[in-house]
Parts: sequence; structure tokens; C-alpha cells
Amino acid sequence: METKPGSGKTEVGKESEQGPSESADSCTDRRSGKKLMIQGYPIEGLSIAGHETCVILPSLKLAFDIGRCPQRAISQDFLFISHAHMDHIGGVAMYVASRGLFSLKPPTVIVPKCVKEDVERLFDVHRKMDNSELKHNLIGMDVGEEIYIRRDVKVRAFRTYHVIPSQGYVVYSVKEKLKQDYMGLPGNKIRDLKLSGVEITYTTTTPEVAFTGDTTSDFIHDENNADVLRAKILIMESTFVDDKVTVEHAKEYGHTHLSEIVGCADRFANKAILLIHFSARHKREEIEAAISALGPPLAGRVFAMTEGF
Repeated sequence: METKPGSGKTEVGKESEQGPSESADSCTDRRSGKKLMIQGYPIEGLSIAGHETCVILPSLKLAFDIGRCPQRAISQDFLFISHAHMDHIGGVAMYVASRGLFSLKPPTVIVPKCVKEDVERLFDVHRKMDNSELKHNLIGMDVGEEIYIRRDVKVRAFRTYHVIPSQGYVVYSVKEKLKQDYMGLPGNKIRDLKLSGVEITYTTTTPEVAFTGDTTSDFIHDENNADVLRAKILIMESTFVDDKVTVEHAKEYGHTHLSEIVGCADRFANKAILLIHFSARHKREEIEAAISALGPPLAGRVFAMTEGF
């Protein structure tokens, strides 16, 4: 959402104007009848600035932000909220309530720690009005903290730069590998060593997917965000894509302009970049044309989430 810092002004009115694969990607949306697939990950959702953002990774059973709670998000066990603007968190109570309605297990909802108490109060109000339990596990997470969502998958929060407190998330695959010293040993010998308490493995972590939520391009220059820029997939906002809106305007409202992404092209080591959160003032054809016009080193690895445009 475009909210001017310190002014209380919101530009919503203007906005109304399983594991990775190395194979080539398809990146079309439901409107064209095909699923969006990037680096082996199915990705679904909607992301329209000021309206709603919810990005779903069904193979990981998680969603980033909840928007107005699209039906496809309800089956995801984990919800990671980037910040508390309504177009990103507005459907959180409906998400929890819908899971209860369908007899799904209570979800885990992760929010920036600074808004956790406010979100708790929000659920209390809904419980009072609705006379419902709204069972869920609410976790407040600070930048740098992490949570395991599976034994082999963890998620860490990283700093982003919006007009209200915000953070992004990096999803890591976690694998145990046999130490070099024990390579080639027979299975029974390895088993005996393990049973005797010898540490025969070491842990590797690989950044798979990063999600920014709303942010200026400053996150790109944050030295603590190196893993964000080397994740296999970077899902990042690009609210504006042409010169109808200036970079200065984008920064003022806490957003990123496509020209800034182009200017930082050499910093992105990601195999694929999925752009989201386009302004509703853009037409689908304008977005697609801007992406198609990108040259090296971005050409061929930048895609757009345009469902709803």
C-alpha cells in the first residue's frame, strides 16, 4: 500500500486508477490457463498494490501475506506476514476462521514481533463479535530470527525498508551430509559410528526462496541481505514499471521502481526473479512489455505475477 510517511495519507484511491529444478521455467498465470512454475516451485497468488497481496507456495504449505484471503491460501499451514498494511494482512482472521470451518489444523501465523500484540487484540475482537475460537499459533519474529516449518526447511526474517515496520523472509533447504572422513565406509560401519555418538554429518543450508513484501530498493544494498540476493527465487515488489511515476515518488511511498532493479542488475545472483505488487494504474500489457524489454543480465530470468490485471 502507498502510505506517505508521517502524513497519514494513503494512495489507495490512486491505486484504483517440492524441491528446486534446474530446468527452464514457465511463468504464466491462471488467466491464461497455466500454472506459474519457477525453478521447480509452483507459485500462485495475487498481488496488486493497494488492493491485495498473497503469494502462495503450495509445495511448502506456506503463504506470504494474506491480502483478502484468496481461497487457495486457506490450505496453507503457515502464513508469513511482511507488514501490517491492510492489503497485506486484511484477510488474516478470515484465513484462520476458514481453516476452522474446513476442519483443518490450526495454522501458524508469523508476524513482525512489533505488531504481535496488536494482532492478538484483533483476534480477540473477532472472537467476541463472532463467538468463535479462531484457533491458531501466533508467532512474533524479529529480523534475523528463524523458524523451522519442516525438519528440512527453515525460514528467516530479513530487513526491508517500507514506511511502517516491515520484514521479508528467506526460505532455506536444510540437509545433513556425510563428512568427507566417512565417505566410502560400509553402511554398518557408519551406523555403528552414529550409534556410538560420533558426529558423522554436517549441516548445509541453501536459500531457496526470498520474499520482500513492500520495500524500497534499499534492501538490495543491505549487507545482511546477501542470502536474499542469492536465493534461487527472489519474489520482490516492483510497484512502478515506467516513467509515468518517478523513482523519487516510489521511494517516498516506500516502494521500488523497475528502473532501480535494472540499475542494480549485477547484484542479483538469483536464478529467477518474480516481480509482484504492480500498481493498479498499470495495464497487464504495460507490465509484460516492460519485462520483455529487459536486457542482460536480467533478460530471461525476470517474470511477473499479473493475475487480476
